[in-house]
Amino acid sequence: MTGTVSAILATIPSPDRGVWYIGPIPLRAYALCIIAGIVVAIAWGERRFVARGGEKGAVTDIAVFAVPFGLVGGRLYHVATDWPQYFGPGGNPIDALKIWQGGLGIWGAIALGAVGALIACRRRGIPLPVFADAVAPGIVVAQAIGRLGNWFNQELYGGPTDLPWGLEIYRRIDPVTNLEDPLGGVAMDHTPIAVVHPTFLYELLWNLGVAALIVWADRRFRLGHGRVFALYVAGYTAGRFWIEIMREDHATLIAGIRINVFTSVLLFLGAVIYLVLAKKRGEREDLAALRAAEPEPEPDAEPAEDKAEEKPVESATADPTKTDKT
Repeated sequence: MTGTVSAILATIPSPDRGVWYIGPIPLRAYALCIIAGIVVAIAWGERRFVARGGEKGAVTDIAVFAVPFGLVGGRLYHVATDWPQYFGPGGNPIDALKIWQGGLGIWGAIALGAVGALIACRRRGIPLPVFADAVAPGIVVAQAIGRLGNWFNQELYGGPTDLPWGLEIYRRIDPVTNLEDPLGGVAMDHTPIAVVHPTFLYELLWNLGVAALIVWADRRFRLGHGRVFALYVAGYTAGRFWIEIMREDHATLIAGIRINVFTSVLLFLGAVIYLVLAKKRGEREDLAALRAAEPEPEPDAEPAEDKAEEKPVESATADPTKTDKT
């Protein structure tokens, strides 16, 4: 009995709510965590990009394209891989638009965000792999910060556990209607209805470890040509594989296996192959040298017909002693 009590006392409590109201305006912890992660990714990416010879402010400008694309892509991936939740029996298709209730697939965000980044990079004449290498550590730290939003939402957790770091799950209700509301409600009673593996926390810590790994490898081996980003993908998916297996929240299954397990395996293999092949491209790109090598714009040349018209005048006035002998 004593062991049970001490285990419960050592568990991690969940927040009693994930939404606060300023008048009629909801302040959602999940959204705040996503925004905080984006700010960190842009700020850190900016510093790394400038250190690699890039122009200050370029990452921020590119983010103006990449972030909206990424948010749309993340939501599309989530809806596509969990479509029965919205379009299956008992589902409400309108809920697919309610991004504030959680549900962003990282690979959809990365894929469509890369499209937005590519558009912006081409406009500024920046190689996309250089940009990707600069922002890779910030992206994985942003994911870690975003996982705190899952804590506030009481989501992305695993099966029951009696480990000291088990996560307490509370029943949340709408104070007005007294109906159960897991996302927008408040926990009136802090007696846990379950103590589970905090897989959101496992991923948060793993992501911070991946960030440290790729920063170290980048400094040690001077990685370039997209290899920092590839190492991020390989490191993240290696952790996501085993964490995904532990999760027990709703997900689309293929042959009884969560779809993100397959995604993690495929992306891990692709990232490792890219790491090996990209090594042949040589040392890290020197953005400062690339910028210096850009040709200066030539001044506008005078139209050829203007020169032709001026030539007889010049020859006629060159020697005033000459006369017309026709």
